[in-house]
Amino acid sequence: MTIENMREAVRFIQAKTSVQPEVGIILGTGLSGLANEIEIIDIIEYEDIPYFPVSTVESHKGRLILGKLGNKPVVAMQGRFHYYEGYNMQQITFPVRVMKLLGISHLFVSNAAGGLNTTFDLANLMIITDHISLLPTNPLTGSNLAELGIRFPDMLDAYHPDLIAKAEAIAQEHNIEGVQKGVYVSVPGPNLETPAEYKYLSIIGADAVGMSTIPEVIVARHMDLPVFAVSVITDLCYEGKLKKATLEDILVVAGKAEPKLTKLMKQMVERL
Repeated sequence: MTIENMREAVRFIQAKTSVQPEVGIILGTGLSGLANEIEIIDIIEYEDIPYFPVSTVESHKGRLILGKLGNKPVVAMQGRFHYYEGYNMQQITFPVRVMKLLGISHLFVSNAAGGLNTTFDLANLMIITDHISLLPTNPLTGSNLAELGIRFPDMLDAYHPDLIAKAEAIAQEHNIEGVQKGVYVSVPGPNLETPAEYKYLSIIGADAVGMSTIPEVIVARHMDLPVFAVSVITDLCYEGKLKKATLEDILVVAGKAEPKLTKLMKQMVERL
């Protein structure tokens, strides 16, 4: 993807809306309910935007929502893209590039994940403090887009400490139960992991496992965008709690956690 491809997508979106977004939001599997809190001004289907991929996963609606959340102009991705869908990393992260060029100053990300930490329970929210990538490639592989960022971006604060602290304060203030913190690991998918793989992921330091988020965060940090991210624990992947998981089960748990995530995200946006 070239800078001109991104600019063409930006021009298309700007021609369809008067919204000048300050915050970008990526809504993960079964977590599109936050869109109901947005004062929607415009909706643009992914398939209409130049160079945008198209969501192929159930529960990912595949549209861009522009409007206001907490009196702030936002752009929300209702549906994201994954490596297992056959997209390359540049395609997966193209929308983040476009949101940055649209003018966002912060990126908020959510996902559904399996809980590896034995203190976690279903429908917990895990504020991501760090990550481990086990994906086969990196979205920054290839020629560096110097207009957007440096060749070797630092990832020390991939998830912004001030935003993490703000989220903890909001959770306490609003009595949002089951809020945890931890390390997220991303694997290629689409199959879920074996019991031995879950054990390995826990040993190397992960608290939750999923199949997304990290490429988007890497690209955001390449462009110096502060990131806040949350995993919803939709299945438990440790001994004693491990059982077969289905997408239907995951969506049910995500639905139970959605009100908590919505309250947290809305407050976070309002207090930026």
